[in-house]
Amino acid sequence: MEYTYNGMKAFWSGKSKSQKEQQEVRSVLGKGQSYKAFTADTRIEDVIQDSAFGNFGRLLFPADKGYYSGDTLGKLSLTWYSNINPDRTVEIANYLKERVLSGDTVFYDIYSDEEKAQDPDKKDTGLFFFRGNKGAKTAIVNAGGGFVFVGAMQDSFPHALELSKKGYNAFALIYRPGAQTACEDLARAIAFLHENADELGIDMQDYSLWGGSAGARMAAWLGSYGTESFGEKRYPRPAAVIMQYTGLSEVTGKEPPTFACVGTNDGIASYKTMEDRINRIKANGTDAEIKVFQGLSHGFGLGEGTVAEGWINDAIKFWEKHITE
Repeated sequence: MEYTYNGMKAFWSGKSKSQKEQQEVRSVLGKGQSYKAFTADTRIEDVIQDSAFGNFGRLLFPADKGYYSGDTLGKLSLTWYSNINPDRTVEIANYLKERVLSGDTVFYDIYSDEEKAQDPDKKDTGLFFFRGNKGAKTAIVNAGGGFVFVGAMQDSFPHALELSKKGYNAFALIYRPGAQTACEDLARAIAFLHENADELGIDMQDYSLWGGSAGARMAAWLGSYGTESFGEKRYPRPAAVIMQYTGLSEVTGKEPPTFACVGTNDGIASYKTMEDRINRIKANGTDAEIKVFQGLSHGFGLGEGTVAEGWINDAIKFWEKHITE
């Protein structure tokens, strides 16, 4: 009802239709181009098919359409997720399109054509780049989805966008379902970014791994076991792991500094299990911290409009403590 009310105000604002249409058209800096911006009423299928996104538009949303519902950006709903902010969804879609029309590359394949031909599932993988300052530190963000889909529009794109606004270079990974294949894809992404850091204009020293739900497990496993355990050569471990709402309990003693957050009403990831793990990591002499938010359920993302709003700033400060230069 709130979004309907706010939307209706635009129609009775006293502006002519032509003025309203002009407001929906954005200029792209440096290119002299303009386009009609996405809105909450834009059909999801129209975003997927938008020519600016080429053949990767389908990866903005779960590849298996059975895990999301809603025909428009404003009505997007993802399985197991809560507190989806339609305004943020629209902002992300417009941000990516603007970057493409400005001449930036926003999507990178992590596998070669030959590798994708040998394993067709690898076609639905890649990295979305949310660019910060040139030469700035790097974060890799992994959405959850129970290892059956990738809920990027709620669980990694918003985080990556906020990190880029802080000046950091952030990449949101789209990976294959399945715990093993997901970790292999994350290992490949880490390798890809190390090998192409100069070309991308990023600093991979003291990078961070982020994730929610299944994505948090990926971040934790790569942090503890390293890329060499998932099919790649050994690359440096992350300076920090940032985890949201996952019930991972194992502690190897090799954990990087770890920040976690979760809600008390999470029926999937017990906050008590997460608190216990953080305490065990701390007992091993490794810096670790957890934020527990009263009343929140699973998949709150950035937590905008909730008691968790702003948690990402605490997570960034935690990561910054472990950046050596």
